[in-house]
Amino acid sequence: MDHHYDGQHNDYMQPEEDWDRDLLLDPAWEKQQRKTFTAWCNSHLRKAGTQIENIDEDFRDGLKLMLLLEVISGERLPKPERGKMRVHKISNVNKALDFIASKGVKLVSIGAEEIVDGNAKMTLGMIWTIILRFAIQDISVEETSAKEGLLLWCQRKTAPYKNVNIQNFHISWKDGLGFCALIHRHRPELIDYGKLRKDDPLTNLNTAFDVAERFLDIPKMLDAEDIVGTARPDEKAIMTYVSSFYHAFSGAQKAETAANRICKVLAVNQENEQLMEDYEKLASDLLEWIRRTIPWLENRAPENTMQAMQQKLEDFRDYRRQHKPPKVQEKCQLEINFNTLQTKLRLSNRPAFMPSEGKMVSDINKAWGGLEHAEKGYEEWMLNEIRRLERLDHLAEKFRQKASIHEAWTEGKETMLQKKDYETASLSEIKALLKKHEAFESDLAAHQDRVEQIAAIAQELNELNYYDSPSVNARCQRICDQWDNLGALTQKRREALERTEKLLETIDQLYLEYAKRAAPFNNWMEGAMEDLQDTFIVHTIEEIQGLTSAHEQFKATLPEADKERQAILGIHNEVSKIAQTYHVNMSGTNPYTAISPQEINNKWDHVRQLVPRRDQALMEEHARQQQNERLRKQFAAQANVIGPWIQTKMQEIGRIAIEMHGTLEDQINHLRQYEKSIVNYKPKIDQLESDHQQIQEALIFDNKHTNYTMEHIRVGWEQLLTTIARTINEVENQILTRDAKGISQEQMNEFRNSFNHFDREHSGTLGPEEFKACLISLGYDIGNDPQVLKKILYACFYITPGTEQYCVFLQELKINLG
Repeated sequence: MDHHYDGQHNDYMQPEEDWDRDLLLDPAWEKQQRKTFTAWCNSHLRKAGTQIENIDEDFRDGLKLMLLLEVISGERLPKPERGKMRVHKISNVNKALDFIASKGVKLVSIGAEEIVDGNAKMTLGMIWTIILRFAIQDISVEETSAKEGLLLWCQRKTAPYKNVNIQNFHISWKDGLGFCALIHRHRPELIDYGKLRKDDPLTNLNTAFDVAERFLDIPKMLDAEDIVGTARPDEKAIMTYVSSFYHAFSGAQKAETAANRICKVLAVNQENEQLMEDYEKLASDLLEWIRRTIPWLENRAPENTMQAMQQKLEDFRDYRRQHKPPKVQEKCQLEINFNTLQTKLRLSNRPAFMPSEGKMVSDINKAWGGLEHAEKGYEEWMLNEIRRLERLDHLAEKFRQKASIHEAWTEGKETMLQKKDYETASLSEIKALLKKHEAFESDLAAHQDRVEQIAAIAQELNELNYYDSPSVNARCQRICDQWDNLGALTQKRREALERTEKLLETIDQLYLEYAKRAAPFNNWMEGAMEDLQDTFIVHTIEEIQGLTSAHEQFKATLPEADKERQAILGIHNEVSKIAQTYHVNMSGTNPYTAISPQEINNKWDHVRQLVPRRDQALMEEHARQQQNERLRKQFAAQANVIGPWIQTKMQEIGRIAIEMHGTLEDQINHLRQYEKSIVNYKPKIDQLESDHQQIQEALIFDNKHTNYTMEHIRVGWEQLLTTIARTINEVENQILTRDAKGISQEQMNEFRNSFNHFDREHSGTLGPEEFKACLISLGYDIGNDPQVLKKILYACFYITPGTEQYCVFLQELKINLG
């Protein structure tokens, strides 16, 4: 709302038209005006215990604006609206603007809406208007007023000061000396003006601002940097700040105070009249609102849907949140205003205020009590209705949930119960199907309660006249029909499963019996086949006869085994008969064994084929063993003759070598004749070798008929030939030694007899002690000579007694010892 007032023309309003243009020309001015106007407003608002932070935001609701006007004017403005809505804020600002206008101020294009919307330009313009009206208008010097009067006052006060020339309210103040001169003129003790320099404006400005704030209670409205840094400081900011100095130093304060008191009394009377009018109007409006609201709260028309009732509840909540709170505030404010008015009237010795009939505070409280009673009843009714509809909705939703759960559970159950999977199942699978079916029956029984609950909920919805009962009933009927069908199919499937189980148990028993008998019979046949095909190695007639006897015993068991085979096959045939009779699908095999009747028959046929083969092999081996026995006896007959003959000849040669009767020439002739008789025995040895060759070819490795092996015979024969040849050679060497050394035959015999005497074991050798004794018996005194002992030891290990070396050794030993 814009205000255009054509009031009394005043000089202090002349700069108003310049204000809008100047603000647009220099944004820096806006910054200065914000700071200055804010500080100016707070210098007054702090008297009421508050302040503003943001000039274009904190005045938007009009409350602090009205308070500011009350403080600076000393008058009471109309009661402000406490609501938070835009209309309340506009109302408050309009009250402030109306008050300003009532003071004869012409407002140009300043409306409440712009102030409420936070329009900075309009807000600053409004504050400047207030400053002009309440801070500058009343300044009067020598028939000049307002701006000119303030400028003249400044010029007079600063005239005595050098470097100060006040011609305007902008650049004349940039160096700060004008502010310092005003302070020094009135309070010289606060500033040492002589130390100030014109070329240090920042120091001058800050000094003036600080002193004014500390000692003169003039808030710091300007910023020194902004003034120095601006080519042309904002005139309105400077004027506002300078006006504070004027009022601080003005000598007409007492007169003004007296005038203010008179005005205040008049203002109080006017305010009381206004409060009476406001009370009457507010009481009428409040009673009218209660009269209109109660019928709405007493309307108990029920709704059929939760949505409609929720809308009613939402409307009621809007009433509680938006419509009623302002009325509660108005009622409270009405009582406060009434009490305040009565108090003011009593303090002014005025008669008490009596409202119109029916508009007393008690009347309003009574009407308000009726409103709250209707409100309470309306709320209780709505809550009960909502509970009732919630109950219906809850039951309907519960029905739908339970029905959906049940339908989801039954989905596919009829198809599952009609399956004939048991026709191709094994016994274990049938038992598993029965267990599964039992679990399903338990599950089915557990769902009986849900079906009953669904039916009960449907019945309750019918009794409560639920609007969608037909669809509920139809769905309930479908569920009940399906439930009955599931029960019938469940019973039918159980009977089929139990019947199939009995048949398969019978078959299973037969399978088990078949397996118990087939397994050992199969093992017997496998063992028999293994034995019949087993290769055998025998070396004697007795061994082959034992194998033949065992084979004959096995053949005697075949008839009984054939009976067992027939019995096992009969069990299998009985299973096939049951399956054919009762139409049991025998797609599976015997679970207890992998041995089939065909396998039993095949193995049985194989056993019967192997028996004659075994007979033939045993007969052939028996004939071979008979031939081997003949070869053994043939070899043994010759070996038992040749072996003793070789041993006898060896003994005879040993006696010849020891006894040595006659001369050496007689002995050698005798030995050569003996050798000839031995060589003539060679053909018998060759025949024995031929017989041994046959034994080896027949792979005969033992012969119980003789202790002589061909190897023994060969070794003995070679030893015999070697011994006769060595004995002949020894005799020949003795002859050569005898002739070369001159040893007589008697000496040779003496030496030999002594040796034979001490060779008690007839081993042909003497130990060291035996040899030593032999030497002593021959007359050799060997003493303890180490060299002699060494020679004796050498003789014991390296010289064979009875040889040429032996005789020569004894001869040399005797010579050396003698």
